[in-house]
Amino acid sequence: MHITLNGHPHDCGDNFTVIQLLHEAGYAGRRVAVEVNHEIVPRSQHGGYALREGDKVEIVHAIGGG
Repeated sequence: MHITLNGHPHDCGDNFTVIQLLHEAGYAGRRVAVEVNHEIVPRSQHGGYALREGDKVEIVHAIGGG
């Protein structure tokens, strides 16, 4: 299945969930915000939110500094 991840083409498996994408993309365990097609996906829904062909996904993670 083809999606756009952070502005770049990305291939992932069929019926991929947001949580699976986070693991695959190296964001597992990080504090992130996920947006699919310009709508925020709450963290509580990451495990059950299935991605679809052509979805546009943005993953934003906080970087601390001082």
